[in-house]
Amino acid sequence: MKKAIVTGAASLIGQGICRALVDDGWTVAAFDLKPGPGHTRSVTCDVGDEASVNAAFAELGWDRLDLLVNNAGVAEPDRGPMTELSLAEWRKVVDSHLTGAFLMSRAAISVFGDEGVIINMVSTRACMSEPNTEAYAASKGALVALTHAMAISLGPKVRVNAIAPGWISDGQDLRPIDHAQHPVGRVGRPEDIAGAVLYLAGAGFITGQVLTLDGGMTRKMIYAE
Repeated sequence: MKKAIVTGAASLIGQGICRALVDDGWTVAAFDLKPGPGHTRSVTCDVGDEASVNAAFAELGWDRLDLLVNNAGVAEPDRGPMTELSLAEWRKVVDSHLTGAFLMSRAAISVFGDEGVIINMVSTRACMSEPNTEAYAASKGALVALTHAMAISLGPKVRVNAIAPGWISDGQDLRPIDHAQHPVGRVGRPEDIAGAVLYLAGAGFITGQVLTLDGGMTRKMIYAE
């Protein structure tokens, strides 16, 4: 049975990924500060802290790993005006997304079997922004670069790709206009991302790439009427 670690497993997207992997027959370890979804092994881990990551891998005790999904990270992009953004807050966001992916990937390398897969969760915010999202956008942009750098360094044994979600929701409190502005006609769902994880986990000729799942929003010209 194949084994996977999913970080940020208690989040909306993380839960969806865990459930899809379990349904597909994977054994899944859910790394998070909160318990993961059912049928996973929950391991408490602060991915941005080196000691916590090392302790989590030791607690897990696996001698083989097939897939690492680096999904953890501070969820709210808007951290307020840059002039008021503290260094501590900046580091909190960057560590949760970028440093966490580095620490988790570094720890996973020695546990991968004959083949391994790393999937980094980036964002369409790596290439487009709303105001007051500097730390989040910088983290995701750097994670895109880390993805192709690791793909070259770790290949051919380990394939490394990224998924860039757009607007993903559980479907609550959405307006018709929220759906209609997407070229596909709806806001994204966690299962959309989970399906992409399953695809990349088995796509043996793809590495160093970013798969964008945003319903076409980054290909749509938007002008004020």
